[in-house]
Amino acid sequence: MRRTLLMSVWLALFALTATKNTGARADAIVIGVPAWPSAQVTAHIIDGVLKERFGLETELRERGTMTILSDIGRGEIEIHPEVWLPNLSAMVEKLSVQEKVLTLSPNGVAATQNICATSATLAATDITAVTDLAKPEMAAQFDSDGDGKGEMWIGAPSWSSTEIERIRAHSYGYDRTMTLLEMPEEVAMAAVDAAVALGKPIVFYCYGPHHVFELHQIAKLEEPPHDPARWTIVSRAEDNNWLEKSRADTAWDASEFRIAYASSLAAERPEVAAFLAAIDLEPADVTAMSYAVEVEGKTAGEVAKDWLAANADRIGEWTK
Repeated sequence: MRRTLLMSVWLALFALTATKNTGARADAIVIGVPAWPSAQVTAHIIDGVLKERFGLETELRERGTMTILSDIGRGEIEIHPEVWLPNLSAMVEKLSVQEKVLTLSPNGVAATQNICATSATLAATDITAVTDLAKPEMAAQFDSDGDGKGEMWIGAPSWSSTEIERIRAHSYGYDRTMTLLEMPEEVAMAAVDAAVALGKPIVFYCYGPHHVFELHQIAKLEEPPHDPARWTIVSRAEDNNWLEKSRADTAWDASEFRIAYASSLAAERPEVAAFLAAIDLEPADVTAMSYAVEVEGKTAGEVAKDWLAANADRIGEWTK
């Protein structure tokens, strides 16, 4: 079946995406690097400060966000640059409260998680709410490969939110009308760019702070307010019937993200623990990081180097 240009963007970019693995050094402070731009840049910022200000050996290790937390619990990684809540609340509670091996920074960045569409999509399709996606006639408007089902990105395979978005799709019923795509973020953002350029409708998981809200006219689809009684999350790792036993048919709860680190650093490297606890990023910092990586095409290391040079005074406050 002939695919349209938009679907080709999804698939071709996905095929070109690759991950890197680095070997560990026993004497290094290991910093986890998750698979999204702001976390990657923050990891490199922490790496730069530990090297330049403290003279420490470091190791940047690319892993999925849940793997990073698990590795902190096993003593194999010391730092997670961006832990999202409530996505990882259960795992954080286990590691921080029960096992006492994880510490969260006191400083968080307020965040949002939604299903979004371009403003042009709303005008062209009359979609207004997440529940509209469960209607076959609405979903068909997002069909780019002719199979009768729409397509939508729900996150990268290694993100904690992606599994929850699959639960949400099942709870709302649009997993039966939409093909749920799990692909790296750069693929999704390129597809959004292509949809805007071609005037094609598109719907996708979105989070903020993020540059996409400044780059394009993006609207969040309506949902019932968050209701804890209607959110039951069973992870894939917990139960083979996780999807059937889960429910999440209201909006996300208020979200935020924080730096997390091994509690052992407080005794072993108190200056590092103090620095990590002092880091206080602003939403504008995070938006600029994602823009520089995904729009300007800079590497996370390059963005971090520029950020460190431009924010020497803030770094000085965090390390004094």
